[in-house]
Amino acid sequence: MIVRWGLDELPGVLDELSVRDPLLISTERWRDLDLPVARRFYGAQPHAEVTGVRAATEAAAGADGLVALGGGSAIDTAKAVSSETGLPIISIPTTYSGAEWTQGFGMRDKEAGIKRGGGGARTIAIVYEAPLTYGLPALDSAGSAMNALAHCAEALWAASADPVTDAIALDGARRLREHLTAAYASDDTNARGQVLVAACLAGMALGTVGTSLHHALCHLLGGMFDSPHAETHAIVLPYVIGYLQPAVPQAAHRLAQAMGTSEPALAKGIWSLGQSVGTPAGLRSIGIREDQLGAAAKAAVAKPLPSPRPLDYDGVHQVLQAAWAGQPPA
Repeated sequence: MIVRWGLDELPGVLDELSVRDPLLISTERWRDLDLPVARRFYGAQPHAEVTGVRAATEAAAGADGLVALGGGSAIDTAKAVSSETGLPIISIPTTYSGAEWTQGFGMRDKEAGIKRGGGGARTIAIVYEAPLTYGLPALDSAGSAMNALAHCAEALWAASADPVTDAIALDGARRLREHLTAAYASDDTNARGQVLVAACLAGMALGTVGTSLHHALCHLLGGMFDSPHAETHAIVLPYVIGYLQPAVPQAAHRLAQAMGTSEPALAKGIWSLGQSVGTPAGLRSIGIREDQLGAAAKAAVAKPLPSPRPLDYDGVHQVLQAAWAGQPPA
């Protein structure tokens, strides 16, 4: 993987990779950004909606690479196109999702009401530019950063976790604890750069070991109810951690140390960090109704979703009910 810091590095990266005619995949937000890319597609949709993926795949005909500019939705759209076409991706992340480090992706089928995963993308280079995060809406900024924290946490108890990925994930969690508040509050280049590094570490760890219950549950909610990706992750995270903690005591102990808190206060500490950077007050505040929680819990158990703690309907429903209410975790 080639990693460069600074948007002025992009022409050199394209030359180094012999990519001469790439397609830019992004959203309207970045239409006026000056980039050395002639082909452009600005139709990436939230949750990498399949209609946007199909349109991007058609636009990529004849291209020799993909430049993914944006957050997780734009990058996942590019990864879906890469999986279909074999084209390599140069990612330019503008949020803290860490999606640039994983070859898997989520893709929503709105008509079917599901968000399914895919793999086989070819991300071969990443270019970071902290100032691209300056105009990011506050909810996107905070939500994607809390998503990065979820990557760090899940990497500690995913089935394939190992001491190396543990070290990477814990460093990412520590950087988020130390710098997220300043990055949220101002255009502090150092703080934003540190959060980008944390997101990089988070994505690197999770991309190696795979996801667990939190991401699977959030993707389920996004697919069923079209809930906004970043905010859903930010809201649900502390409640899933509280649910899983009895099953992963050693991992929870290490995460608590990285977050500068005690094990009994871990879930509430992560909830408090989320609240300090504007996480919405529960799933109810992003459009999910209380009477929809039962269907989501039933679907989670039916799959079943990956989890280090066995799932049952009552347990999952309790997690969702607490996340819906948005109160501090017990």
